[in-house]
Amino acid sequence: MEHAPSNDWLSAALIFLAAAVLIVPLIKRLGLGAILGYLAAGMLIGPWGLKLVADPQAVLHVAEFGIVLMLFMVGLELDPKRLWAMRRPIFGWGSLQLGVSTLLLMLLGLALQLPWQVALVGALALSMSSTAIGLGVLGERNLLPTPAGRGVLGVSLLQDIAAIPILAFIPLLAVHEASSNGGWWAAGKAVLLMALLVGGGRLLLRPALRWIARSNTPELFTAAALLLVVAAAALMRAAGLSMALGAFLAGVLLAESEYRRELETDLEPFKGLLLGLFFIAIGMSIDFAVLLAAPLQIAALVVAFLAIKAAVVAAMARWLKLPVAERPYFTLLLAQGGEFGFVVAQAGLSGTVLSSQQASALLGAIAISMLLTPLLLWAVERYWLPRLAQCDIAGKPLPPQLQEEQHAPVIIAGFGRYGQIVGRMLSAQGLAATVLDHDAEQVEGVRKFGWDAFYGDATRLDLLRTAGAAKAKVLVVALDDVAQSERLVSLAREHFPQLQLVARARNVSHYNQLRRLGVQHIQRETFESALLSSREVLELLGHGAHEARQLAQAFRQHNLEQLEAMLPHFADEQQIIAIAKQGRQQLETLWAEQRAQQQARRGQWRDDEPR
Repeated sequence: MEHAPSNDWLSAALIFLAAAVLIVPLIKRLGLGAILGYLAAGMLIGPWGLKLVADPQAVLHVAEFGIVLMLFMVGLELDPKRLWAMRRPIFGWGSLQLGVSTLLLMLLGLALQLPWQVALVGALALSMSSTAIGLGVLGERNLLPTPAGRGVLGVSLLQDIAAIPILAFIPLLAVHEASSNGGWWAAGKAVLLMALLVGGGRLLLRPALRWIARSNTPELFTAAALLLVVAAAALMRAAGLSMALGAFLAGVLLAESEYRRELETDLEPFKGLLLGLFFIAIGMSIDFAVLLAAPLQIAALVVAFLAIKAAVVAAMARWLKLPVAERPYFTLLLAQGGEFGFVVAQAGLSGTVLSSQQASALLGAIAISMLLTPLLLWAVERYWLPRLAQCDIAGKPLPPQLQEEQHAPVIIAGFGRYGQIVGRMLSAQGLAATVLDHDAEQVEGVRKFGWDAFYGDATRLDLLRTAGAAKAKVLVVALDDVAQSERLVSLAREHFPQLQLVARARNVSHYNQLRRLGVQHIQRETFESALLSSREVLELLGHGAHEARQLAQAFRQHNLEQLEAMLPHFADEQQIIAIAKQGRQQLETLWAEQRAQQQARRGQWRDDEPR
């Protein structure tokens, strides 16, 4: 089949869009993920498939802008304070992964009698991981907020930052003296341009966006957002650095601005399309001629570098005490090769450090590892994670998790001090609630007291569905972590609009953020605010305001009396449990008597009314 002419952009657009629309849904239906679908589409239409596109490298240069946009949006989520808070995963974990992986891979190259320059550049290229695949997988599975997600993000950011000295250092390995001088000049220019971007950005970005926003022209603001990203990327490219790093720095500078959400909304469609195009271009660029010429050597290279990096990252995961169920993601997403590995290998080729055959072998090995990652994740999720998910960090079996869909009218997310007060009030009224908590010890502890609590992360959409969020009436957000609380509220409002939310606020700033997210029923902690939330839940479920207030006051008095009764037996767990169960029965009896008295008074009022 004749491929489309290079200047026929309409035919090229038709080919790319058709390949994506036809192949990606098919691959996703098989449970293999969108990224693998884009790679397969690229292989299908590329030089080694149907030959519909002859120059994948030209497409790859355009598609790399998808990574630039992705790093800009990652930067928007990391204000300087949060970035400083992540200094340990970025500079600690990231440096450890990159340094140890590079050292071991270089030793492997030297053992194969490669020149040390070739071994070093090859090790640096293979040590890089795919930011696009890593963050894409974490985003699809809502794992970015987890310890493993933060670890992958931190290591990926360190690799992007490390691209500066690496790309400046590679020309120094060449035999030409001019290359050495140029390398030092490039490093100095890089530092100068980064200082210019950060310093100038602080002074100019917000006033410029404010001026554009006053025009009240939405498309102009979208154009300004794209201009901002392109300008930051172009500035970094002028220094011979990573365009994605420039975009990331621009995003960090605007992370605390009032335009953050608008920028995210405007750029999200462009990011998704260009990332898809990037992975299609990767699929097309796989040189099967090199692979077919030495298939055993390439296969050995892929297995060797994946095994070495996986061993390093798995040891890190164990040392960092990541949850067992998150370690496969942390390991596989950092063991693969990455898009910046292509850049390093290309720099080695341009600097005459690598031969054309060596560069092609590296590019092929990296591309194959990126292709294998979704397949390995699919296998792990299907066969390994179901067993790992039943264990905590130490491998100890976790408390029961939700297996079947629940039907209670109330879901309580977080069952610490706050959530327990709400749950006890509902239980005393005979109202069922589905309880979720991500702390295994907490779940195990409350189950001893007779509560039917379940282990799980309430910010997972699939778990919320199983908990019955689609049919429940009220969701009580009682999570300790402020960021998780806000994510849960956003998730619930987006996917379960019928849910009425009753939320706990840690402080005034948290309260304000919840209000911005549209939550109407908010109380600040601890005990008194929990009582008010309990009253609101009862009212939302049909109780009168006066009755709910009386019940809350009765509960408050009973709770104080029960605490006094428990005080002498504080060290006796069995006695505490017995008193708690007895107190719950007493409270149910007390409230049953109060309801009977209220009904009797209502009947008396009706009898006294004139007929």
